[in-house]
Amino acid sequence: MNSRALIESIEVEYKRYKTLGESAIAQVSDQELTQPFGGNSIAVIVWHLAGNLTSRFTDFLTTDGEKPWRKRDEEFIARETSKAEALTRWEPGWKVLFATLAALSDADLNRTVTIRNQTLLVHEALHRSLAHASYHVGQIVLIAKSFRGSEWKYLSIPPGGSQAYNQNPTLEKGAKP
Repeated sequence: MNSRALIESIEVEYKRYKTLGESAIAQVSDQELTQPFGGNSIAVIVWHLAGNLTSRFTDFLTTDGEKPWRKRDEEFIARETSKAEALTRWEPGWKVLFATLAALSDADLNRTVTIRNQTLLVHEALHRSLAHASYHVGQIVLIAKSFRGSEWKYLSIPPGGSQAYNQNPTLEKGAKP
């Protein structure tokens, strides 16, 4: 496998988690979006993930991933917001991430980047960031599902749906029906 294929596989996973997060957010009300659950609300997680992605992937190869202009502590302040505003906040982080991934070359995976004065190989930084994003998207899904209860619309294989899915696997890696 060449390095570009690795980058593309990471990009597919980021897109999958972005879609999961957006699909979960679509199922909650504006009030639920800002209601704390186990410490943070979905809105707080959105602000944090957006701030993290924007900081990490702006000038990814040339500056520390923790930018001096990022106000990380402010990302965790409870806020009133709407889904539309939250998604407007969410999008730029993903946009800079995907633009950065598209620009990476095979040679770039062997370069180093710095995050909070810690040196990492590019592929290590990408995996670290992907794990961070999936962790927080998982929190968003859990919180949204807890608010919806029995009204939850499953984002993957619903209970009792494994056999039907196995006969027509359309959810994984962009598989076509």
